[in-house]
Amino acid sequence: MFDAFTRLATRRTVAVLVGAAMFFVLSAGFGGSLASRLKPADAFIDPASESSRANELYEDLTGSRAAPGVLLLVKTPMGARSEEGMRRIRAISRRAARDPDVKRVLDVRDADRAAAEAKKRGDPVNTTSFVSKDGTKTYIAVFAKPVVEEGDIGKRLEQAFYGLDYITVGGPGPGAMAIGNQVTEDLAAAEQIAFPVLFIAMLFVFRGVVAALLPLFVGILTIVGTLAVLRIVNAVVPLSIYALNLTVALGLGLAIDYSLFMVSRYREELAKGLDPKIAIRQTIHTAGKTVAFSSITVAAALASLIVFPQQFLSSMAISGSITALLASSITLVALTALLVALGPRVNSLAPKRWQRREEKVESGFWYRWSRWVMRHAVLVTLVGSGLLLAMGAPFLRIQFTGIDTRALPDDNIAKVVDNTLRTEFQNAETEPISVVIQQVPDTDAGREQVQAIADQVRSLSSTKSVSTPQAVPVFEMWQFDVNSKYSTLDDRSLELVRQIRALKPPGPMLVAGQAPRFLDEVDAIASRVPLVLVIISAATVFILFLMTGSLLLPIKSLIMNFLAISAAFGLLVLIFQDGRFENLLDYTSQGGLEVTQPLLLLALAFGLSTDYGVFLLTRIKEGRDEGLTNDEAVAIGVQKTGKIITSAAMLFVIAVGAFATSKIIFIKQVGVGTSLAVVIDATLVRALLVPSLMKLLGEWNWWAPGPLRRFHDKMGISETAPELPPEVVSVPAKAPEVPTTAPPPYRPL
Repeated sequence: MFDAFTRLATRRTVAVLVGAAMFFVLSAGFGGSLASRLKPADAFIDPASESSRANELYEDLTGSRAAPGVLLLVKTPMGARSEEGMRRIRAISRRAARDPDVKRVLDVRDADRAAAEAKKRGDPVNTTSFVSKDGTKTYIAVFAKPVVEEGDIGKRLEQAFYGLDYITVGGPGPGAMAIGNQVTEDLAAAEQIAFPVLFIAMLFVFRGVVAALLPLFVGILTIVGTLAVLRIVNAVVPLSIYALNLTVALGLGLAIDYSLFMVSRYREELAKGLDPKIAIRQTIHTAGKTVAFSSITVAAALASLIVFPQQFLSSMAISGSITALLASSITLVALTALLVALGPRVNSLAPKRWQRREEKVESGFWYRWSRWVMRHAVLVTLVGSGLLLAMGAPFLRIQFTGIDTRALPDDNIAKVVDNTLRTEFQNAETEPISVVIQQVPDTDAGREQVQAIADQVRSLSSTKSVSTPQAVPVFEMWQFDVNSKYSTLDDRSLELVRQIRALKPPGPMLVAGQAPRFLDEVDAIASRVPLVLVIISAATVFILFLMTGSLLLPIKSLIMNFLAISAAFGLLVLIFQDGRFENLLDYTSQGGLEVTQPLLLLALAFGLSTDYGVFLLTRIKEGRDEGLTNDEAVAIGVQKTGKIITSAAMLFVIAVGAFATSKIIFIKQVGVGTSLAVVIDATLVRALLVPSLMKLLGEWNWWAPGPLRRFHDKMGISETAPELPPEVVSVPAKAPEVPTTAPPPYRPL
């Protein structure tokens, strides 16, 4: 396979570069519109959960959403129930109801009628308060038809009421759309920040203008290519708009890593005096193999997220794995052809001092550093492991939260509406707990049975209010709403959901709403986490075994990866859950981490950690295969990769860390968490724990059972460079001519 890449790069150089240009143009044209085709709504919902089934049942039987998707906050200075206020409410409700995607509209008049009917029947009067505590504000609840975008309804109503400053459009639909729009804006802002800083940093890391442009070449091709593929996938499997963030950040980050691996090795081969075509052959068979199998590791780690039902995580799995595989393919095909075309000119436009040859291995910083670490292996192992455990300890008290309008900036209209309803209205939950009871007829006896359940719910300690049960007569179904005394995702509100579900109703009962949905999301994630850990661990051990031939090295890497990631999780808890650096990072703590972010960080950081681990271990094994002792192979491997890994980590942190500027807190968590994980891996793990543990294990590093050893001998992968063809073996430039007749041998006198 790698010979095929060599032939493409050396024999079809121009054709490959022309093909790369055409690939860019076609992919950019086809995939450029992807963002407008992706939706943020329902990205975090488990479609098979009880809450989702309750919503679907209600929608199927009534033709309406169970909860309002758009809320119109209306100012009524003369009072909501005044003549002027009622006239205003009637006009706004009629206009909202004319929207083709709106099923029904509720306002204070409907609440008053429901209260009067309940009083007439002698039932407890508990209806939603549509009027603020001071009486000067009201709101109108807009219920959408099933399978329509509530955000689009909100956008149309904003246009319909444009210029009327007494109407503010908010609610879950506009809130979800606002989050998606903000993510798109943050993506563009992050690119504007990251690209200039990255290019300046790459000038120093790649030691030249031409070399610094190579990662951008790979990164741009990877990003536009992934967008084109995702557009095709989106036509079959709907994707979340949040996948764009991962595509850009990961595409750019991996392009930097893989370009750095390849360019550094190519320069190393050129420095031996090899022809560019021979140098690229050696590079592909060494660093190219590392790039290929590192990308498989990253793709496998991210693909493990496909087991989760949430669209957010499955979209990340698809976009991340495609990005990783495409980045390595473009590196092995397009970048190698470009390196052949450039030849020694890869070092062009660089100061002479940047073009000097590398210092001798034995005098290099990383060689001396690894030797020092191995001389103090026990102390370094204890201190390094202790630091990782200490940083990871806060992870034991992690709390989770969900996605709602609180994730938006404080000045966002959707968040302003939500905050107003929460603080200025007595009983106006925008996402109440909705209880649906089936197979109970609309009779006096049936009403009494349902009312008895509502009374039991009202008696629970965390219940604030329960609405009067409403019947859907044709389908023998009843529905009522429950408001908690506490915030939607408070532990006591979640416990209230569990208590309601534990009741024994007169018919099948389903519980929906934001709190039940969050509870179902957590349960769905928790049930699949073990499977994800098995997939990631198995993929990591298998690929590292193929690369090294050792069973202990993959297991050791697995343990160190988990320690490093747990340390990153612990720091995230200290920052975002505990509310530290709020001014510096420009966020307001929600008292926990968004429930899907640790999973995304686990897969992403695990893949990247293994990526760097593969690069280091293969260089160590290369020295080992050449006959070096264990300690010398480790020292030389660290020397040859230390600068590259730390540089790649620094550049990756710039690319991904730019998302820490996002105004959406869970995107900010991804940027900060991934950056922390990469920094910890490149410093504590690769620079300290790898050499110290390899010293302590000694020859056991390379142990594997006999059957596995024989399997590796047949199927394993090595980064050892192939032997050079005889015609390029180094010979003196001008060999002395051999005389046809040899002189007589010298004889001493």
